[in-house]
Amino acid sequence: MNARERYYWDLTGHLVVPGVLPEREVDDINRTLDYLIDSGAVSESEGGSRNSTFLQGGKTWWSFANLLDLPGDYASPIRRLLVHPEVVVRLRTMCGPGFRLDHGPQFQNARKGAEGLTLHGAGAPHRDFVAYHNQAGEMYCGGVTVTWNLTDCPAGGGGFAAAIGSHKLDFPMPLGVRNCDDDGGAVVQPEVKAGDALFFMDGAQTHGTHPWQNDHERRSILLKYASRTSARSGVSRQLYPPNIYWDANIVEEMTPAQRAVIAGPGWNFRSDPTLSLTVEEDGRVVTDAESAH
Repeated sequence: MNARERYYWDLTGHLVVPGVLPEREVDDINRTLDYLIDSGAVSESEGGSRNSTFLQGGKTWWSFANLLDLPGDYASPIRRLLVHPEVVVRLRTMCGPGFRLDHGPQFQNARKGAEGLTLHGAGAPHRDFVAYHNQAGEMYCGGVTVTWNLTDCPAGGGGFAAAIGSHKLDFPMPLGVRNCDDDGGAVVQPEVKAGDALFFMDGAQTHGTHPWQNDHERRSILLKYASRTSARSGVSRQLYPPNIYWDANIVEEMTPAQRAVIAGPGWNFRSDPTLSLTVEEDGRVVTDAESAH
């Protein structure tokens, strides 16, 4: 990353790198997506705008479970994105040299009138598996998403939107910012063109999408990276239970508190009271689930 990119990344929480993919590569990926749509292996959804007035609209996303597992040559243009040199040189600075693909690739699109997605993620409260940190001139972000844009997204016309600087949030975010009904100018929807790569601090920066207002279809591929020591999603959900991460016979005689500390890495622990520990007044160490009783 050059000095300008580092400044913009640190200041805003996202970065648009223009013209990374030539037109022929964009066409190759779009042919793969055409195959998915024609084969019926996609789905639509709605409800992402929740109670927002500004974000309301029709059905939006098309998606496919695993773009890396497509037949024949359809997966090739997607797999080439995994370690694209323009991504690698930036992720080494953003996440450190040991970054990994945590989940994705995801196919997302929108047609005219499609609803937006309520803004989500924030720098507070602190979540170490996606948090952003800058010390002694070195940057670190636990989770970075790279969005490969396959069609133009004019500024103000819908698509990726984010609250500037929210990865360094010090105060609670107003509802009007999160649902974009009264953002006070804090939310931007930058211009992104076909072939551009958009990096954003997924989880640290508050982000979502504005309703799609353009006549042409929005198409993008999202690859969600993490630092080597982070487990944001993916298979961590299935593997972190202690009887799976270790062996059932090892944990068989353990107390719930003992099991909690040998669970594998995963983001779910914040909502799982069996994985958090507390010390009772009598000195006993128990899980939050036990303490609640």
